[in-house]
Amino acid sequence: MKAVIWEGPRQIAVADVPDPKIEEPTDAIIKVTSSGICGSDLHLYEALGPFMTPGDVMGHEPMGEVLEVGDEVTHIKPGDRVVIPFNISCGHCYMCDHGLQSQCETTQNTEHGTGASLLGYTKLYGQVPGGQAEYLRVPMAHYGPIPVPEGPPDDRFVYLSDVLPTAWQAVAYADVPQGGSVAVVGLGPIGDMATRVAMKQGAGTVIGIDRVPERLARAQRNGVAVINADEVDDVGQAVREMTQGRGADSAIDAVGMEAHGNPVVRTMRATMSLLPDTLTEKLMRTAGIDQLAALMSAFDMVRRGGTVSIFGVYGGMADPMPMLTLFDKQVTIRMGQANVRRWLDDILPLVSDDTDPLGLESFATHHLLLAEAPQAYKDFASKKDGMVKVLLRP
Repeated sequence: MKAVIWEGPRQIAVADVPDPKIEEPTDAIIKVTSSGICGSDLHLYEALGPFMTPGDVMGHEPMGEVLEVGDEVTHIKPGDRVVIPFNISCGHCYMCDHGLQSQCETTQNTEHGTGASLLGYTKLYGQVPGGQAEYLRVPMAHYGPIPVPEGPPDDRFVYLSDVLPTAWQAVAYADVPQGGSVAVVGLGPIGDMATRVAMKQGAGTVIGIDRVPERLARAQRNGVAVINADEVDDVGQAVREMTQGRGADSAIDAVGMEAHGNPVVRTMRATMSLLPDTLTEKLMRTAGIDQLAALMSAFDMVRRGGTVSIFGVYGGMADPMPMLTLFDKQVTIRMGQANVRRWLDDILPLVSDDTDPLGLESFATHHLLLAEAPQAYKDFASKKDGMVKVLLRP
């Protein structure tokens, strides 16, 4: 079959790889009909390269048609239309029972000290082949796959795999008061969706911050108050001026490690990319640091006693944190991988609503063939052509 594979930093290709097959009685095989390119895939494209292996199949946002199921899979059958969560979780351990599927004790990667395995996301998270491919083996298919009805286009449902539950959890963790204010840093797929969820859940003021004019215009069309970070001297002050001088009740960092700023960190990363992977991996596990411009901005713009929700991916082990400021402002911080199945009961009524209240059917900016993935990664990384969300169609 054809699949999108990682060949090295900033090197993505489409290649022939072996067709997947049932390996465990809890497996399923699906024919992929749509698969998203996620902002966190760009971290594999660059910063997390030392934890990748050439030939790794990319992608963790797939949906498709069930072709085959293992003996212990009973809630789906061949012919069913399903969305596959990016978490690989068992559904019956302590963590899953407590709505923490991203920490599933059955699929935790204890040798690396990391949480549940994820589709298509480095050896830190199980090195499971991903869904940017013609076919996909789905582990833990007795629990994970989400059946969806025939009729509406894939665009209505595919974001159940990651984007929508991640944005939902980001807003939930931000603890936005009814009628209150939330500032979202970064208007890529997760940030954009978070603004929509926040408005739907009753936030009074939703502020979006970015540097890309097309992303700002897109959010503004949906009723978001926007700030172009390149056009103000102080983003935090701009937010305070929009929130009675106090700052936002809640702030969401939807950017993560690839934020603008800190040329020293950029230089360090460029230097590390020239080192052997074994040495770079060791450095990242002990001394790796992130570019923290977005996170520091979130800490600045949130009001005293407010909450910062971190959903941009970070990979540093030695990041400096402004503890004096955080303690003095009494800031609450919540973060972590989305627990997809935890939020389904809340989300499914909106997804099933034919009025499409979250604008899911028009959310993708680009629909491309699988063969176009290498160029799509380049364009997405450089934010070309108004690219916010890409769906690949094998």
